Amino acid sequence: MGIPGEDGNQVFSANEVLTRINLMGGYKEDAKTPIKLGKKAYVIGGGNVAMDAVRSLKRLGVDAHIMYRRSLDELPARRMEVEHAMDEGIVFDVLMNPKRILVDENNNVTGMEVVRMVLGEEGEDGRRSVVEEDGSLETVDCDMIVMALGTSPNHSALKYSDIELSDRGLIVVDGTKTSLDHVYAGGDAVTGAATVILAMEAGKKAAKEIMEAFQ
Repeated sequence: MGIPGEDGNQVFSANEVLTRINLMGGYKEDAKTPIKLGKKAYVIGGGNVAMDAVRSLKRLGVDAHIMYRRSLDELPARRMEVEHAMDEGIVFDVLMNPKRILVDENNNVTGMEVVRMVLGEEGEDGRRSVVEEDGSLETVDCDMIVMALGTSPNHSALKYSDIELSDRGLIVVDGTKTSLDHVYAGGDAVTGAATVILAMEAGKKAAKEIMEAFQ
């Protein structure tokens, strides 16, 4: 997020948390690569990955919260994911945004400075803007922070090519065919942030189109 304190010892990315819990068994006492779970954690973000991370932490006994700068209505996660998280007792702190991560002399996370947000007008993309509420700075206690803010495709390798990109910087395709002969694309670089399942589907479609083109 580019805020002070992000190098704190208990600041993780959501991908790291999910990998170390689900694939590496980092929550086990005899784990070779343990993950230090906090007593109270804030997962920053509102997408499906954020829901996965916060629910995983909750099941491991962590007091797990979601912090999202917009309202519940603007959460990008699938509605079913949000409802299931609520059913499991996840706390949703919406219209709040981190400003600074607080650490002690050993660089261990002790809390966050956050501000309350106010929804503004809709932008060209249909999403409402958010602005900070004046005088709303406050401190929340926590000892673990998980960033689930999403990622974006790196198209730097394409800037020297003639491949067509949309106004959003996504690769334009017909099926999975790009504007360049013999070049196919799929996944988030085409659709924007979506699910692994949709990316896998695009891969299968591309494989089929490649086979048909070269038979």
